[in-house]
Amino acid sequence: MLTGAGIIRFTTITAILCWVGLTIVDPVIYFEVKNNVDTGLPRFLSELFLTGYIIALYFYYQRRLADTDNLNFTDLLWRVFVTGLIATIISVCLQFFLSFFSGSKLAEHWLLLSFVYHINIGLILAFIISTFLVWKKLVLYQKTKSLLNTWHIFEYAFLGSLILYFFPHVRFNLLFSLIFAFLVGLGLVITPNLKWIAFLNFKQKWKSILLILLIILYLGYFLTYLFNNLGNELVISDLTHHVSVLAIFAFIILYAIASLLVTLFNLPTTSVFEQKLEEVVNFQRLSQPRQTGQNQEEIYDILLESAMSATFASAAWFELNHDNQNPELIAKNIGKKKIGQLAEKLKNQKHKITKLSGLTPKKMGGAGIVAHNIKDSDFKSVLVYPLEGQDERIGTMVLLKEVSDGFNKDVVNIVSTFGNQAAISIENYRLLQSAIENERYREELSIAKRVHKSLLPSTLESNDHFNITAYSKSADQVGGDYYDTHQISQDKFAFIIGDVSGKGTSAAFNMSQMKGVFHSLAQLDLDPKEFLNKANAALGRCLERTSFITLSYYVLDTSSGTIEFSRAGHCPSLFYKDAEMKVDYLKSKGLGLGIIRNQEYCKYIEVNKLKYSPGDLLVMYTDGITEAKNPQNIEFGYDRLKQVVQDNARGSVTEIQEALISSLHDFTQIEEIEDDFTTMILKFK
Repeated sequence: MLTGAGIIRFTTITAILCWVGLTIVDPVIYFEVKNNVDTGLPRFLSELFLTGYIIALYFYYQRRLADTDNLNFTDLLWRVFVTGLIATIISVCLQFFLSFFSGSKLAEHWLLLSFVYHINIGLILAFIISTFLVWKKLVLYQKTKSLLNTWHIFEYAFLGSLILYFFPHVRFNLLFSLIFAFLVGLGLVITPNLKWIAFLNFKQKWKSILLILLIILYLGYFLTYLFNNLGNELVISDLTHHVSVLAIFAFIILYAIASLLVTLFNLPTTSVFEQKLEEVVNFQRLSQPRQTGQNQEEIYDILLESAMSATFASAAWFELNHDNQNPELIAKNIGKKKIGQLAEKLKNQKHKITKLSGLTPKKMGGAGIVAHNIKDSDFKSVLVYPLEGQDERIGTMVLLKEVSDGFNKDVVNIVSTFGNQAAISIENYRLLQSAIENERYREELSIAKRVHKSLLPSTLESNDHFNITAYSKSADQVGGDYYDTHQISQDKFAFIIGDVSGKGTSAAFNMSQMKGVFHSLAQLDLDPKEFLNKANAALGRCLERTSFITLSYYVLDTSSGTIEFSRAGHCPSLFYKDAEMKVDYLKSKGLGLGIIRNQEYCKYIEVNKLKYSPGDLLVMYTDGITEAKNPQNIEFGYDRLKQVVQDNARGSVTEIQEALISSLHDFTQIEEIEDDFTTMILKFK
């Protein structure tokens, strides 16, 4: 099966071969007649080659036009014009050549004249068949089933009538006339289908008129050429004897004249149609703010452009939050200074005023009014229209014209329609934005909860020398408290507890950075000061300038029974000496990570070391415990925390933790506290 390109190649070759065959056969036939000789050449070859040429051209142009759905109507007319222009120029040049050498034997030689004639009829057929198929696309624009059936009858009748050319004795008789009348009648039925003209804008209509006029001129020139050669004994393939060709000429001329007249008659209404079409487009733009990626300001901008275009206003502005002392203005073709001057004139002068139904006049000459005949102003007519949302006044739209009595009832109705649609679009935009923000917050919260849960360890590292437990609770869905452990060696452990500045998702993501730093550095077996120094350098590159992290870092060596620790601005931990039955805070100098982001940071960190004994207790915590408040706005404080640890120090780590949490809730008298709180408790065996 042939592809589109294959069809074009096949029909091109066929058309060329048929034309060459016709150009050879016709002179031979003329020579036989002229000299009364018989060359044995069949006479029907002339009819066969001409018919083959017409059919090849038909399918060639039909295939070429099959992929032109994306072309507009003027582009199709331009194709016809260009084809006719090329054919006409070649034909005129040939006529000029013959005229230039008139009187010479060359110009009067029958072979040359025959060759020139065949070039002309080849060009004429190419032009009228290509035009016929372009007319087909125009006729079938917005086709109906009945129209399609009528066209098929017309097209098949045209192709079927080609057979009549093989019977010379029926030319110009009754059958010839009936077939011609039938084809022209079908053409007349089809001709009124000119819906495509209504979709041309003003500029396109003028261009179409010019192109159609030129096409008609080409048709007139070619018809004149054919009838001038009528009766010429040299002409064997006379197109005026071809009912199909005459019918195509008639249809093309009829449709061209009808298109020309209808286009001319439609010119006065074109601007109205374009205005209505633009209004529809603007309604669509206002109705779909999210689909087009618009924000509220762009909706106001579209509203002003649409209203100005629909009312032919010279300038406009939109006053947002008009009850404020300094309202926000979005203006078109007018400056803020002129707006202020005009507002004063509207308030102070007497004008012819028309109140709009159902609206109460307010400032600036009255929202919901039309002011006419304004004196001493570039703008003589002003339309002030409020935009009302469901629960509030969104703003006021003001349209200006340079002529008096510029806003009639129809114009006001258009503005009202645009205003109402814009108000609905703005309300929908706000609701949609709110829904999107809520959905985004829920999704963000869900991600943060998963991140926060994964940051805190599911198990805590320990050995036979101590017990450990930890508890953490966020004031919000996610928090900034962090604790973790790492076993450096068989007898050496690292512990960390920290608090990220801020709350919510940003704190949770900063926690994830802290976790990565901890697990990267802890395995290097660094002393606490070096650990904090490297952690500060790493976090300083990724934390926001306003963020920081406080923490305490401990290195426990169970083989030597010692603890080394440093504090980076975090709450001092509690240490209970069982032998003395005394609890104290482990205080040391330290500055939060990310506060100073250079090599000077190590100057603010010190390392402390202590020995522990069986029964001793280390309590690490965050400030959510000490800063928790009761209904009287009194903080839980360091003393209460110390006392709770002192009273419960002989219990297990789990019992101490439960006693601490219970005391905290009893003090605050609420389950949900204002800040995150975390504890990590070690008891040595």
